[in-house]
Amino acid sequence: MIALLSFRNLVLRPWRTLLLLLGFGLGVGVMIVLLSVGEALLAQAREEKLVGGGQLTVLPEGLDVEVMKTGGLGGMFFSIDHARFVYRQLLAAPRLAAHVAAVAPEMEGKLVYMRLPNGREITARASGELPSRTRAVGAMPQLAEGRWEDDDLDRRWRDPTMAELRAEIDHFHLPSGTALGDPSWAEWHYFNVLSADGKRWAFVSFIVAGDVSRGQWGGQVLVTLHEIGRPARRFSSVFYPRSVSFSTGDADLSFGSSSVRVLPDGRYAVEAHAVEEGKGTPLEVHLTVSPARGAYFPGTAIAGEALVSGYAVPALRADASGSMCVGSRCEQYDRAQAYHDHNWGVWRGVTWEWGSARAGQYSILYGRVQPPDSVAMRQPLFVFVVDSLGFLALFRPRDIAYEDGRSIVIGGQTVRVPSRATMIDVRGDDTLRVELEVEDAAGTDTRRPDVERGDTRAERRLEHPYFIQMKGAARVTGRVHGVPIEGRGAGFFETYR
Repeated sequence: MIALLSFRNLVLRPWRTLLLLLGFGLGVGVMIVLLSVGEALLAQAREEKLVGGGQLTVLPEGLDVEVMKTGGLGGMFFSIDHARFVYRQLLAAPRLAAHVAAVAPEMEGKLVYMRLPNGREITARASGELPSRTRAVGAMPQLAEGRWEDDDLDRRWRDPTMAELRAEIDHFHLPSGTALGDPSWAEWHYFNVLSADGKRWAFVSFIVAGDVSRGQWGGQVLVTLHEIGRPARRFSSVFYPRSVSFSTGDADLSFGSSSVRVLPDGRYAVEAHAVEEGKGTPLEVHLTVSPARGAYFPGTAIAGEALVSGYAVPALRADASGSMCVGSRCEQYDRAQAYHDHNWGVWRGVTWEWGSARAGQYSILYGRVQPPDSVAMRQPLFVFVVDSLGFLALFRPRDIAYEDGRSIVIGGQTVRVPSRATMIDVRGDDTLRVELEVEDAAGTDTRRPDVERGDTRAERRLEHPYFIQMKGAARVTGRVHGVPIEGRGAGFFETYR
């Protein structure tokens, strides 16, 4: 009967019947698609590579979830740069303790190469996580037997001692790649310390330079003493390789009786012996430099045909205690403002903007490296801001606006140098304004065979050959995370003219 009624309806109302059939077919098709999508989502949710504890997942920028799930070629080389710093100073930092209960770092399906005892290499996929952190976010797998606990390397990754942190970011390097065999290679520890009245300061550098691969290298202790309104005084001592000892595993360095040593609590013991150039007056430095906890820049490296450059700041904010003696006259320091950084690389034709300052409860670090092949294009600046809880914000001003309102004489030549400088940036709701006032400036002609902050005894061949070191005041204002910031204090700045 139903078939007969359908046939007669088709004969009497053919277009209406076809329209109803078309609508029914579309409805069935849509239902099939929806069911297929639901099944796919359910299967994806059950995929072990996408399942984890916690409520948020932090992935490398640009990584597609499907690439991570399927392990495609595009996912082989993704990683989170400076993952340790991100973990310690961002996600698991004290600043977010009220909002973040636990953070679990995890590496999934990373391509690795294994070398067998017979010398053959095979590829493998590796995964890794910290058991205690995985357990804290509720993603600990069921163990059939045995125990799975953090070992000492896990502990060192998530919570190193202060001495271990110094070794991690402040160790020495050997030239590699395009820098191998380059005689302009240099690496150095740099410290500065400011007197209590702010009128005297010292730059202390321990420099290793030369062609290490051929044994044509050595070390130098260089100390420059500055005082407002008076010429700088240079003290140095040069050492042959047999008197130089450094390590690619920690920050300790020795040049004969001069040395930089990291103490068990993470402080630096700095001992330097040098003589005044042209006069022979002896200088002795005995300082203990105490970095503020969390006030460090983890380091960055640039590698290319024309430039190999690395830079880390283990002590963006620090205090120094001890003495500095010139002849029989000594100056004592008791928790004086101090700073320490570490540089390495090949610097032929390279210039930079750099500065660090303590502005009230805030400390800032700014900089830009200008390779020789980028004269027509200005590299971006960065401003790194920390407070008592560690990293606070990163800004990227387009440029630094100088007012060249001072003049100094360098090698008989009058050179205009900055008297003021300003940097401004707006990033979303966050704003920053940095104002620098220069109180004193000293210059070096890089075309002369001098060593200053890593310059080797080869001509630098710079478009702007005068290296300018300045001391002054910094004022920082703005708003970060909805909170106004403001501070003022002393700092040191560098540029080229």
